Amino acid sequence: MKIVTIIGARPQFIKAAAFSRAITGKHEEILVHTGQHFDANMSDVFFEELKIPKPKYNLGISGGTHGKMTGAMLAGIEEVLLEEKPDWVLVYGDTNSTMAGALAAVKLGIQIAHVESGVRMGTLSNPEEVNRVVTDHISQLLFTPTEIEVENLKKEGIKEHVYAVGNIMYDSFLYGSRVPWKREKAEIFDLCGNPIVIPDQYYYLTCHRQENTFDDQPLLEILRAMNSLELPTIYPVHPRNRERAERLCREYQFEHVVLTQPVGYLESIQLLKHCEKVVTDSGGLQCEAFFAGKQCVTVFDRVIWPQTMVENRNQLARPLASDILKKLGNTQKIDLGYQPFGDGRSAERIIEIMEGESR
Repeated sequence: MKIVTIIGARPQFIKAAAFSRAITGKHEEILVHTGQHFDANMSDVFFEELKIPKPKYNLGISGGTHGKMTGAMLAGIEEVLLEEKPDWVLVYGDTNSTMAGALAAVKLGIQIAHVESGVRMGTLSNPEEVNRVVTDHISQLLFTPTEIEVENLKKEGIKEHVYAVGNIMYDSFLYGSRVPWKREKAEIFDLCGNPIVIPDQYYYLTCHRQENTFDDQPLLEILRAMNSLELPTIYPVHPRNRERAERLCREYQFEHVVLTQPVGYLESIQLLKHCEKVVTDSGGLQCEAFFAGKQCVTVFDRVIWPQTMVENRNQLARPLASDILKKLGNTQKIDLGYQPFGDGRSAERIIEIMEGESR
């Protein structure tokens, strides 16, 4: 098989890493990086840490409106597909890169395999939901994390060539968890580039969604909540909201919130494993918190991963300091025997199924 894999954002690098490691030496994979995450700390470091081959193509497309970005990606990916003539185009998740890759492939009659199919929030007002629904409906192979997503697809009339293979993020989490880590040697830097000392106890915050960063108020509430906790908070800041986060922490003297540069995947996994609790608006990090057995508060208004919403292991909160603190104070129960996302061999199953479909 010849497979062109489309990636562009941090979560896709993580998922693609597991697949690329599993397929090496078996079939030809060509990586196309759209450029959606262009910052070196958001992109380059992941290829180095996760042992992903450097992309053959980097389209360098980032910024602008959803339509402008997706249109430019569509044109760039189409050129690559015309040149490479693959058997499959493999896409992950729900970004603009995902939908652009799928649209380019379907218009050229190339088969599409979609990893992480069937996840639904229930509203087309969310851009990522649009990307995922469109991609699911034009794909020839749909790989879901669990049976819940299989049922979601059935409700939309998609019943053929759907496979529950487990969550490929869990493959990468297990890989990252095995890498030795020493707190005192962690390569984590403040926004001026100076190394920081990781405290013995801390909370872990990530916040990047437009809903929480488009204006001062929601981010201010999130930072106010974290600053009021008894332990410091480590907050790797997304480039999109760096200026706003810096300014708010300075104006309101949030001395318990430690702003850092974006961290690589392996550092993020270790920060997660050693923290007290997690506050995030990331779909990926709330899953990783679940894998690590950490209590998570997700600052978002819709459930992305219903499998994690058990025994207060993952709770939704509004962008209000009072609500975030209330949820952090709730008692959590962890049943380590409850693992709905598979056994960490999702990539192997995906390859086996694609091989069968290609015969």
